[in-house]
Amino acid sequence: MAQLEISDLITAADPESGQRLPVWRAEVVERLRVNGDARAARLVAELPADQDGVLDPGAVDRLLISVHTELQRLSEELRIGQRLVHLIGPLVTTIRAAGHAGPVRLVDIGCGLGYLVRWLAATDALGPHVELVGVDLNAALVGEADRLARAERLGCRFVHGNAFALPEAATVYISTGVLHHFPEPALTEFFRAQGNSPAMAFCHYDIAATGLAPIGAWMFHRARMRHPLGRHDGVASARRAHSDESLLQAASAASGMRPLLYEPRHAANPFCTTLRPVLGVRPHLEPPLRQALGRASRRLLGPEQFAQAAR
Repeated sequence: MAQLEISDLITAADPESGQRLPVWRAEVVERLRVNGDARAARLVAELPADQDGVLDPGAVDRLLISVHTELQRLSEELRIGQRLVHLIGPLVTTIRAAGHAGPVRLVDIGCGLGYLVRWLAATDALGPHVELVGVDLNAALVGEADRLARAERLGCRFVHGNAFALPEAATVYISTGVLHHFPEPALTEFFRAQGNSPAMAFCHYDIAATGLAPIGAWMFHRARMRHPLGRHDGVASARRAHSDESLLQAASAASGMRPLLYEPRHAANPFCTTLRPVLGVRPHLEPPLRQALGRASRRLLGPEQFAQAAR
């Protein structure tokens, strides 16, 4: 039975408008029990609810902000910003060289507290004329991300809502640690929406599905996370990670995009591999992107190259 994450269950929002929906504690507890996760069920049973059994939105928001603040350490220690720039930097250069007019707009889907967007803004790692936007369906997380950005006086913005319904379309969609939250049918729709958009590319980092991933997640979250919810969901995330094959197949649904996997499992050291990205680029961008990446382009495999290398 598929592993469930508590954070996915204790808050709900309309996928189009982002409007918050009530969540009944007993329903979440029962779902976790049926799924065989008694520990998670006990954690949810301890959360405050009103007289009708609806989870207290304020308490849930405070908990999720606290957990995501601790999760920022993971992004810092795994150097997520630097890893993304390693690929996005050449990609932005390639898009500009191809004649893209105006700023390159990066939209971070499921941005949470916006660590990646804020890091990019603070370091100016992608240079000028790059617009940085974080989007999330969780209003509390977006509100905290916006507060932090204003306190740090950063040139980025955060939006509560659907990343595919922004008034101005993305040039490049990015995300970190989002893909494993989608079951495979929904993951296919996620990529299809990007293919149907005006975007030139996407780059999504997620947990590499290795046998060591759950062990590494357990060790890190025991050492770095104080709240049991964060520890539980960290390991659950690693167990839910999509295989390389599943990611490439789902990314192939992005019509008009060339799906590419960087550092696939069989070509990487499992002791060092934590997150790796799946990319999609408009076909005419692939050759110049490979040229811009130089020797690193050998680690970028399309479906046919992946199948050959996996034999």
